[in-house]
Amino acid sequence: MSVADASSSAQLITDDVTNWTLSTPRAVQDVTGVGKSANERILLLADISVTLNGTFDDASNMSHAVFSTVTSTSVARAVILTPTTDSAHLPFNSLFTDYQLTRAATGELTWQVPGVLSDGTVPTWA
Repeated sequence: MSVADASSSAQLITDDVTNWTLSTPRAVQDVTGVGKSANERILLLADISVTLNGTFDDASNMSHAVFSTVTSTSVARAVILTPTTDSAHLPFNSLFTDYQLTRAATGELTWQVPGVLSDGTVPTWA
């Protein structure tokens, strides 16, 4: 997994990410006429949202360096999500909306970063 930092430089943060959630919903419009007995719908715009979770790593070009600027910059960041070791991947541009840090009572320092599609480009698996 790579995520661009605030200066648009892709950073490989795979080893910091422990899990992620991805959603690729499509909006729908109800176009049911009064003469129908069931709903009719058409597909509208595509979207994507992602939540990345990981362990705090303040080494150069790792997760903290990438996400610590979420609170102070308003830039879209290129994301390349590769869920397996084969070549399938999902590139998209995301606006990350928060950089949440959690310090557990047992000492773990973890983060969570939610993101949404930024540029109107349909997310497409490659």
